Amino acid sequence: MFDAREKIALFIDGANLYATSKSLGFDIDYRKLLSAFQKRGYLLRAYYYTALIEDQEYSSIRPLIDWLDYNGYKVVTKPAKEFTDATGRRRVKGNMDIELAIDAMELADVVDHYVIFSGDGDFRSLVEALQRRGRKVSVVSTMTSQPPMISDDLRRQADNFIDVMSLKGEIGRDPSERPVRRPEPMDDDDE
Repeated sequence: MFDAREKIALFIDGANLYATSKSLGFDIDYRKLLSAFQKRGYLLRAYYYTALIEDQEYSSIRPLIDWLDYNGYKVVTKPAKEFTDATGRRRVKGNMDIELAIDAMELADVVDHYVIFSGDGDFRSLVEALQRRGRKVSVVSTMTSQPPMISDDLRRQADNFIDVMSLKGEIGRDPSERPVRRPEPMDDDDE
């Protein structure tokens, strides 16, 4: 699946990976995640995408964002938008799909193997475009949860599907460590 000579880039949809690992009952250790993929080839870049609620004085995701930023990840953020839905419930929307897709396409001349951590079917077109450029694309999500966190179209389009559950031993946070708590108010389906 991986060739040690490949230049690899990781593209992590933060909200999606968080929801996936939470549904499987474990936390991601981002230091271990980086190390796991450095062993698989030449890790050129590791991107982490998330929206932030700007008007909050303290965001519980801020410590994670700061840690990632100082420890080998390129963190891409944008302000989340708050709104009230038709039922009067306060909702937060912060979709990072376009930012991830643009960054991925900009690196198509230098990256051999893309690893996209998301099950969002909206990325099927991106995967197809990268493949037309001769690039290999692996998608990391899960089919283990009920319902599965990966879109069937995305899984079929990818060159490789990696179930995050198969990586748990390699990238899971040791339960004895204090996990970084991260509420994910993002609701991509409201766009």
